[in-house]
Amino acid sequence: MAEKITAVKGMNDIFPAESAAWEWLEAELRELMTRYSYRNVRTPIVEPTALFVRGLGEVTDIVEKEMYSFEDRLNGEALTLRPENTAGVVRAIVEHSLLYDGGKRLYYMGPMFRHERPQRGRYRQFHQFGAEALGFAGPDVDAELILMACDLWKGLGLTGVKLEINSLGQPAERQQHRQALIAYFEAHADQLDEDALRRLHTNPLRILDTKNPAMQVLVNEAPRLMDHLGEESLAHFNGLRAILDANGIAYTVNTRLVRGMDYYNLSVFEFVTDQLGSQGTVCAGGRYDGLIGQIGGKPAPAVGWALGMERILELLKAGKLLPAPPAPDVFAVVPDAAAWPAVSQVLRVLRQQGLKVQMHAGGFDGRGSMKSQFKKADGSGARYALVFGQDELAQGMVSVKALRATDEQSTEVAQKQLPLADANLWAQTLAN
Repeated sequence: MAEKITAVKGMNDIFPAESAAWEWLEAELRELMTRYSYRNVRTPIVEPTALFVRGLGEVTDIVEKEMYSFEDRLNGEALTLRPENTAGVVRAIVEHSLLYDGGKRLYYMGPMFRHERPQRGRYRQFHQFGAEALGFAGPDVDAELILMACDLWKGLGLTGVKLEINSLGQPAERQQHRQALIAYFEAHADQLDEDALRRLHTNPLRILDTKNPAMQVLVNEAPRLMDHLGEESLAHFNGLRAILDANGIAYTVNTRLVRGMDYYNLSVFEFVTDQLGSQGTVCAGGRYDGLIGQIGGKPAPAVGWALGMERILELLKAGKLLPAPPAPDVFAVVPDAAAWPAVSQVLRVLRQQGLKVQMHAGGFDGRGSMKSQFKKADGSGARYALVFGQDELAQGMVSVKALRATDEQSTEVAQKQLPLADANLWAQTLAN
């Protein structure tokens, strides 16, 4: 026997029982995007490595440690499985000059890839849904995206998801803060861990995001970026807060909130929960006004967020908020193979009328007895079994049996026998 081949660690199969929940959540997200007039964009899973090095920052954890990068064997091009999709969306916008006629509101969904230790809600292949508003300046669009996410939590019934916001200001302000941070941490170098020492002169802002408990007091007393913000940056941040306040959105100003990618400026935000252990962030984003120019386009403002589908599904599952898996309306019980030519015509009409129909399949040996078929019919979740027995067929009829005892309408319909030749009548009867 050949050796069994298994999936790559941290890259998971999703089977029908789970996939139904994914499809439902995706439909909820698409409907939300429609209400906010965001339109779908689909970009390649593989992008040039240079896109992420230039866009995310060469000294970010993603670029340094987590990307799946490889060389194209045909032409030697450096390629990478996308670790996130904002850079890819911006690349597409720039490449195809999509902002020539004004701003664009876009959304995407799909798999992303990062080589990290798999744990609950964090996998090497994970799925993101993201919303991006490109070509729009001003805090009103930042607020629109935050309000959109708040509407999502409300629509899904999720509670305990808290909003944190901050401002990263503009590059010149961050440079002033950067120098202040370097001076501060150099003065306390004996308290820095290996990761912080490595970042000290390359990306000291990321030290503020450390999860090392031994460094929390040091980080809490570090210079604050908020104290280096100029008048325009503060006005933008206060404009965002005013819109959130007007809509009754609760939030915390977290002056230590930073993002893992270098492209962010001004507003940044995260929606966090304590229900997922260490993986507490379920949705995050902010403004990235410099990225379009950084990737070679005409400079333009932009803002967006992304959420982790696995984490949202974990929260929904924990809160028992997922809908029941979809079930057929009808299960066809056919004890005699000779009846199938006539039965198949009837079932096709039912499906054309919009009913969900499941039929017994695979032959009529012992597994196809009436008893086993009724057992499968009940297990399918169908409301009705349509019984194509010899006696019924001889009379040109089919029996309808209700499978859900508490369904009064099903019980009423089940008292009927319907003419075999008039499947359209059945479809109307069973669909009501």
